[in-house]
Amino acid sequence: MDATFLYLESEHSPMAIGGIYTINAADAPPGFGYASWHALVGGRLQCSKVFRQRLVEVPWGLSHPYWINDPAFDLDVHLPRLALPEPGGEDELMQLAADIWSRELDRERPLWELNFVEGLDTVPGLAPGSCALITRVHHASVDGGAATEMMTALLDLSPQLRQIEGEDEWKAEDLPSTLGLITRSWGNIGHKALDLAGFVGKAASGTIRVQGDKRIRRLNPPPRLMSAPPSVFNGPIASRRMYRGMDFDFNRVKALRSAVPGATVNDVILSVCAGGLRSYRSHNDLLPVKALVAMAPISVREQRQKGEEGNQVSAMLVGLATDMENPLERLRCIHDNTQSSKIHSSAIPANLITEFIPSETLAAAARVYTRTRLGGHHRPFFNVTITNVPGPPVPLYVAGAKISRIYGMAPILDGLGLLLVIFSYAGRISIGITSCQDMVPDPEKLAECFEQSLNDLEDAAGQLELQSADRENRVDTRAASDEDDPLGEFHAAARALDAAIESLEGEEDS
Repeated sequence: MDATFLYLESEHSPMAIGGIYTINAADAPPGFGYASWHALVGGRLQCSKVFRQRLVEVPWGLSHPYWINDPAFDLDVHLPRLALPEPGGEDELMQLAADIWSRELDRERPLWELNFVEGLDTVPGLAPGSCALITRVHHASVDGGAATEMMTALLDLSPQLRQIEGEDEWKAEDLPSTLGLITRSWGNIGHKALDLAGFVGKAASGTIRVQGDKRIRRLNPPPRLMSAPPSVFNGPIASRRMYRGMDFDFNRVKALRSAVPGATVNDVILSVCAGGLRSYRSHNDLLPVKALVAMAPISVREQRQKGEEGNQVSAMLVGLATDMENPLERLRCIHDNTQSSKIHSSAIPANLITEFIPSETLAAAARVYTRTRLGGHHRPFFNVTITNVPGPPVPLYVAGAKISRIYGMAPILDGLGLLLVIFSYAGRISIGITSCQDMVPDPEKLAECFEQSLNDLEDAAGQLELQSADRENRVDTRAASDEDDPLGEFHAAARALDAAIESLEGEEDS
């Protein structure tokens, strides 16, 4: 799976993930700046393998690329210092991030870059003279979870810099010869053949387990690949990126879980995104009759894999119920859809399947698909990617300065031109909108639609709570009057029958 992100990359589809970390000048210690940032990164390189590993690609795609310790590592190359164009506002910050993410990383160096941006003078909520970090790391190096761990290596839980224990045992490696690369690739083919039998067994047992699950027979199956309706987000993408980040109080999302029994934070977020997409497409007169389908990556990174680079993910497809107007009904439907998708997607992680496709076949297929731009000319696999990356619930600090906000970014492809990164941090939750100018020319409007979707869901939940309170009040009033009512027991039985009928009607509706 790591290699696939390399094979899919092209000049119009850079395959990096990243984020924007804003730092309020009011929360920075005296003397904080680029020099202290540079020194911090230099002292934390040993905390993650990703920092000093570069790629080695095998000739003719005979085997997947692999990593070595870069013999020519130069920290300065990875820490650019930039000035935000005037007037130094939020629009300029988002555009600078989009421009940075529009370019490919140099494969002859470690595949990461941390841009230190100064001159945030008019960003709402930040004091003049604030700064930001705009990061990008190749998706072949990390998934969302590993990227968070990588940045956590550079950040602290208090203004006091923690001491890194142990010596730096990193040693540079020589670049291998062409003959050495070819010899290594033939050895990998032998190991792959031996492992294939074990993979087949895992796949078969997982499929039998899932098909035998009694819950499967009670749930509607999730959407299939290429069952999504055509949409404006699923054509060929332009090279120039569009990006917008927005955030709101995490408690607002948590409170909405009670509106639908069993609903999770992820269900609420998917519902907010679905409502925003419905509103945005309705605003542009592009609302399809059929509901949009989202792909939601699922981390399968185990506790023992914490700190490892690479990708440990599977995925599920979820119907977003964008054909439903009522926000609460949409949330109920999405909750049911995610439960079904989680069970159906648990047979075998997607990354295990790609392990046994011959590397030269996978590389050739991915390159043909990308370079011919077929992705924008067939029925979409799904309409939008929505990835939820849990971040730390407490504030983080960089060289003593507090991180104010964090927004996430991930790559898009032909046919899959809209990606939403959800990131929670210190009581806030953000939505990072990544697309291209052709598909979403007004990202600020889409951000407004997400905010309005959250408001609408809160209003609907509030009405439901008022109705429930009103019913309880009527029951209490009737109970009080029953004390003097000679037919009190009869009236109580009638109310119980009414409640039972309402309950049955509710179950029928759901």
